[in-house]
Amino acid sequence: MVADDASPPPAVPAAAGLAVGRRLRVPKMAELVAAHLRRQIIRGELSAGDALPSEAALMEQFQVSRPTLREAFRVLESESLISVRRGAHGGARVQVPDADVAARYAGFILEHRGTTLEDVYDARLVLEPPCVALLAERRTDEDVARLKAALKAHDDVRDDHDLTIRTHTAFHTLLIEMTRNQTLQVLIGMIDHIIALANWSHIAADAGTPQHLRAIRRGLRAHHLAVEHIEARDPVAAEAIWRKHLEEAREYLLRADFRTVLDLMD
Repeated sequence: MVADDASPPPAVPAAAGLAVGRRLRVPKMAELVAAHLRRQIIRGELSAGDALPSEAALMEQFQVSRPTLREAFRVLESESLISVRRGAHGGARVQVPDADVAARYAGFILEHRGTTLEDVYDARLVLEPPCVALLAERRTDEDVARLKAALKAHDDVRDDHDLTIRTHTAFHTLLIEMTRNQTLQVLIGMIDHIIALANWSHIAADAGTPQHLRAIRRGLRAHHLAVEHIEARDPVAAEAIWRKHLEEAREYLLRADFRTVLDLMD
């Protein structure tokens, strides 16, 4: 009888689009170690703030050298999944995946491609209004109460330019959060990260002008109307008012001196 370990290895199926006979790249050991730790973090087996075992323990566990382990750490650090402190009392600690990291990385890609801010606003117009309609269909009484509390926070700070922008941005985020759709939250979060930079850049140059004050009044009115339609469970009206609101915001915020994402992030 042939021993199991003498049996030939199973054939590796060709990957989609990979020509037969083309050599597959074998992952480096550091990548395999990083992948194992990444899975533990993503699955919640390692929690935010947890200290990873010592280098000596991990080297023993994975049977790797110190340079290989540190290369794995650099991979995870670049993904913002761990933070590493150097020195005698240092070590690696877990950080949970953060949507802000995805937003920053998306910003780098858009910068590299020379993406215009108008392009970003167009994407927002495609994604956000249907989310408001979805919320109008699914909303609970608790959702309406939270939205009305957010509106009160809006009204209370309308004379403070900085706080107005913060509450305005937070209201948009709250609407998307209330859809309870994780994918939409991440996608729109990446766009809103860039939009928020545009807001702050514009306010820095425009605060207190008649145009700015008019934009604030219109924005607050649109927020109030959206909540009214959400409370009435009217998805068509909720989507329509939100689309108009975003179109007006786009016209106000697009400026001659900020045309691309690169202009904004420099």
